[in-house]
Amino acid sequence: MKKIYRLSEYSTFLISCMERKKMKATSVLQLSLSLILCYLSTQKCYAGEADVVREFLKARRANHLQSTPSINSGLAAAEKRRSAFVSQVGSKEDDKISTLPGQPSGVSFDQYSGYVTVDADAGRALFYYFTESTQDPSTKPLVLWLNGGPGCSSFGAGAMMELGPFRVNKDGKTLWLNPFAWNNVANILFLESPAGVGFSYSNTSSDYTTGDEKTRQDSFTFLVNWMERFPEYKHRDFYITGESYAGHYVPQLAQLILSYKETEPNLVINLQGIATGNGIIDDETMNSGTYDFYWTHALISDEVHEGIVLNCNFSAETTSKACNEYIKQADSSQSNIYAYNTYSQLCNSSVYTSLPVDGFDPCSADYVDNYLNSAEVQKALNVKDTPYSWDSCNGFIFGSWQDSPHSVLTVFQELMQSGIRVWIYSGDIDHMLSVTTSTYAIDKIKTPVKTPWYPWFFQGEVGGYAVEYQNLTFVTVRGAGHFVPSYQPGRALTMFSSFINGTLPPHLH
Repeated sequence: MKKIYRLSEYSTFLISCMERKKMKATSVLQLSLSLILCYLSTQKCYAGEADVVREFLKARRANHLQSTPSINSGLAAAEKRRSAFVSQVGSKEDDKISTLPGQPSGVSFDQYSGYVTVDADAGRALFYYFTESTQDPSTKPLVLWLNGGPGCSSFGAGAMMELGPFRVNKDGKTLWLNPFAWNNVANILFLESPAGVGFSYSNTSSDYTTGDEKTRQDSFTFLVNWMERFPEYKHRDFYITGESYAGHYVPQLAQLILSYKETEPNLVINLQGIATGNGIIDDETMNSGTYDFYWTHALISDEVHEGIVLNCNFSAETTSKACNEYIKQADSSQSNIYAYNTYSQLCNSSVYTSLPVDGFDPCSADYVDNYLNSAEVQKALNVKDTPYSWDSCNGFIFGSWQDSPHSVLTVFQELMQSGIRVWIYSGDIDHMLSVTTSTYAIDKIKTPVKTPWYPWFFQGEVGGYAVEYQNLTFVTVRGAGHFVPSYQPGRALTMFSSFINGTLPPHLH
């Protein structure tokens, strides 16, 4: 597995920043030291979302990561007066993609990509990719998709491996159409956030030290200014979706939008609902749910599980020595299991000769990496010239994360009372953020059941299970790993269609 930092490229980047006087020498030194420490310390630099999540959670458990009890629900008076509009360079016409290299024939929808400036003084701009719906985009809702990490690309993972219109072939040069892409039923906007993720960037080194609060503020500023560039989507029904650490991003951004609407009733963002998949929502239930999942799937022994149950109090600030020993035993036995899917093969092209039963190639991330690092592809995507490569995740962002509450359940509860649609979903064989972590978190909310747990169907088979609570819906997707639309694209599209249509997933008729 390749590391995400190509040190020579970042060195070139740092030197070029000094030459252009975009960074002070002291700032460059600080960033350089951070990159070196990333290599030498136990905080490693990883290539994939699961790797980043794993290290992030370890740091959290060891209290190496600062936590905030709760992100601010409202805005300070000064912030409310501050305009979210930022002077922009660029236009919708400039951002339109004529065609992507290796794109198959038969593409009938418009695509756009480019940058929206979120802080002109700092030179901070976020990269987006937008695909209009294949059917009547003028009447379809607008959906924002966010990947997590923190520090991982919504474009590389979400758009190119999961729910986007294209997937990358093994050659890393050509694309194939995804028949179950979510733009079949909605207009989908993928945002690479925060700055430093994917093609998003800043000319100010301190911007790469970030956290939950700054990320949601920049995402809000992005949306307001993106809608100025695409005015036809102002007031359109709008939904926020995402997975993994977007279990923080999605509800926090929704909370900020609703907070603005209280003081600025003419805000053009018409938020109707949120959906988070396999998300980091609550640390306590995430830990207990993970080890219960391992045990119920015969991945750890009865003795290790019992040791965790008897010795671990995951609601405490720190864990005991005995607890840590049992956790170490449990975690060590998972090292050669594909983190995105308990039952999938590992990516090792020299070993496997056929695709897994679920049909998703575990080396897909490598194909995406090759494709997005092509100069021809970057030119077609309107990417700014940079001296460094695109990567799926930026470990420096994760390592510099400043604020992250141990739970966002209170934010979910606030949103549940706001009248918007709130969904949580889980692929039931995700190894990293298992379905039990979601169910345990929902249990803590203690909201009454409206529609009891039932099987829902896709093409005559059980697609998963659903339960409707008061102001909250929980859905499982059978046979899906961490990237739900990758492993079960048809079932995922059925679930997503139900979400935006305001219906429960279909019963068998």
